[in-house]
Amino acid sequence: MAWQKSTYSGGTPNNECVEVAAVNGDVTLRESDAPGTVIVTAPASFAALIRAVKATRA
Repeated sequence: MAWQKSTYSGGTPNNECVEVAAVNGDVTLRESDAPGTVIVTAPASFAALIRAVKATRA
Protein backbone atom coordinates (compact mmCIF):
# COMPACT_ATOMS: atom_id res chain seq x y z
CA MET A 1 0.00 0.00 0.00
CA ALA A 2 1.44 3.39 -1.00
CA TRP A 3 0.57 5.97 1.66
CA GLN A 4 0.60 9.64 0.67
CA LYS A 5 1.25 12.45 3.11
CA SER A 6 0.14 16.04 2.59
CA THR A 7 2.82 18.52 1.58
CA TYR A 8 1.42 20.73 4.36
CA SER A 9 2.71 18.24 6.94
CA GLY A 10 6.31 19.31 6.66
CA GLY A 11 9.29 17.00 6.72
CA THR A 12 10.17 16.68 10.39
CA PRO A 13 9.88 13.27 12.11
CA ASN A 14 7.55 14.60 14.85
CA ASN A 15 5.15 16.18 12.39
CA GLU A 16 2.01 14.03 12.63
CA CYS A 17 -0.46 14.01 9.79
CA VAL A 18 -3.21 12.08 8.07
CA GLU A 19 -1.99 9.73 5.36
CA VAL A 20 -4.13 8.55 2.43
CA ALA A 21 -3.95 5.50 0.17
CA ALA A 22 -6.17 4.09 -2.58
CA VAL A 23 -6.99 0.42 -2.06
CA ASN A 24 -9.34 -1.62 -4.27
CA GLY A 25 -11.34 1.46 -5.28
CA ASP A 26 -11.71 2.76 -1.71
CA VAL A 27 -9.92 5.56 0.13
CA THR A 28 -7.95 4.44 3.17
CA LEU A 29 -6.91 6.92 5.88
CA ARG A 30 -4.63 6.67 8.89
CA GLU A 31 -3.00 9.01 11.39
CA SER A 32 0.77 8.88 11.10
CA ASP A 33 1.25 8.66 14.87
CA ALA A 34 -1.25 5.73 15.09
CA PRO A 35 -0.64 3.76 11.86
CA GLY A 36 -2.44 0.66 13.14
CA THR A 37 -5.79 2.46 13.13
CA VAL A 38 -7.15 2.64 9.58
CA ILE A 39 -10.43 4.06 8.25
CA VAL A 40 -11.79 2.93 4.87
CA THR A 41 -14.35 5.02 2.97
CA ALA A 42 -15.79 5.44 -0.51
CA PRO A 43 -14.21 8.04 -2.81
CA ALA A 44 -17.44 10.09 -2.90
CA SER A 45 -17.55 10.29 0.90
CA PHE A 46 -13.90 11.33 1.05
CA ALA A 47 -14.49 13.99 -1.61
CA ALA A 48 -17.44 15.34 0.43
CA LEU A 49 -15.19 15.54 3.51
CA ILE A 50 -12.51 17.46 1.60
CA ARG A 51 -15.11 19.88 0.20
CA ALA A 52 -16.51 20.48 3.69
CA VAL A 53 -13.04 21.12 5.16
CA LYS A 54 -12.16 23.51 2.34
CA ALA A 55 -15.47 25.36 2.78
CA THR A 56 -14.75 26.02 6.47
CA ARG A 57 -11.29 27.35 5.63
CA ALA A 58 -12.47 29.80 2.97
